[in-house]
Amino acid sequence: MEDIRFIVVGGATVLLIALVRGAFGGGFGVIGIPLLSLAVDPVRAGALLAPLFCLIDLCSLPHYRPSTWSKRDLVPLLPGLLGGMALGFFTVTHVDVRAIMLLVGTVTLAFAVRWFIAGGWSGATAGAEQQPRSRSRAVLFGGLSGFTSFVAHSGGPPLAMYLLPLGLPKQVYAGTSSAFFAVGNLVKLTPWLVIGASLPGLGLQTLELALFVPLGVWLGQILHHRLPERRLYQTCYALLIVVAGKLLADGLLG
Repeated sequence: MEDIRFIVVGGATVLLIALVRGAFGGGFGVIGIPLLSLAVDPVRAGALLAPLFCLIDLCSLPHYRPSTWSKRDLVPLLPGLLGGMALGFFTVTHVDVRAIMLLVGTVTLAFAVRWFIAGGWSGATAGAEQQPRSRSRAVLFGGLSGFTSFVAHSGGPPLAMYLLPLGLPKQVYAGTSSAFFAVGNLVKLTPWLVIGASLPGLGLQTLELALFVPLGVWLGQILHHRLPERRLYQTCYALLIVVAGKLLADGLLG
């Protein structure tokens, strides 16, 4: 029974994360550990997901080749990402993760709701450039994404808050997000492998869940190509509200 529950819960979790990565380039990994923790303990869940995130990257990046990356945005975002992850590594034992979840959740919710109020739901602002580029903002939001990704597994909202207002074409938005998270997941892989080395049976469980990755990415690609650009933006902002709600709930309930 435990094995069946693990396959059902774990498979659904990986399938959903891979689908969102394939469709939108990522940003929904925050649900991974909470969902998978319904079947295994949170530490094992994190150790299982770390290599699976990298496998999802390998499966999704061929669909988002360098021609789909906004390199002028990635250039300042990636140093911020690495700096934020380094800061997160050194402060993770001293930070109240619940406080970070509450802060990120509140800001994300306000950001997404403001967009809808401004006319995003009707399509008045979807896909149109709302905000000029800023290197300092890119470094800041890249750093926030790296920091929150390391300490609270919630790096998606800060990146979205930088990229979405730029009104990038949907392929470029998804490709840039995918490349950004691929770097972040690769950096986080080593610490989680060290943690997972002491967990019995982890390798076999990882292989079992890996079978769901290609299917999820494939379904995500179908969704990506069928969604009009305006709908993609609306869906991205709606997902931000879902993620914000999850962060607020986790922060309040511990």
